[in-house]
Amino acid sequence: MSRTRLALVAALAAALVVVATASAAPTKLTGTVGPGFTITLKKGGKKVTTLKAGTYVFTIQDKSSIHNFHLTGPGVNKKTSVGFTGTKTWTLTLKKGIYKYVCDPHATIMHGSFKVT
Repeated sequence: MSRTRLALVAALAAALVVVATASAAPTKLTGTVGPGFTITLKKGGKKVTTLKAGTYVFTIQDKSSIHNFHLTGPGVNKKTSVGFTGTKTWTLTLKKGIYKYVCDPHATIMHGSFKVT
């Protein structure tokens, strides 16, 4: 194999690795709690109801010191603290099952869930 062909093959292999790595980037989800009595989880601006098992990046925007964002499900128990305001980022691997998110102090009115298949 000539050096030119070898260089082209190496360049093509490197490009394929870059494409594979880019396409494997985790999906981004946005959780928001507050400032009023609202709690949401969205993907691309739409409410999350179903996700495929896999790795996701959760960006949690906690907009009120009287609320928290608490996510539970198979192998997951993550939350912001009551009193905290700001943004937290979690990278989580979700398994099949039902996941719930809630504001602990206001759980009867501020809650949601989604299914992972």
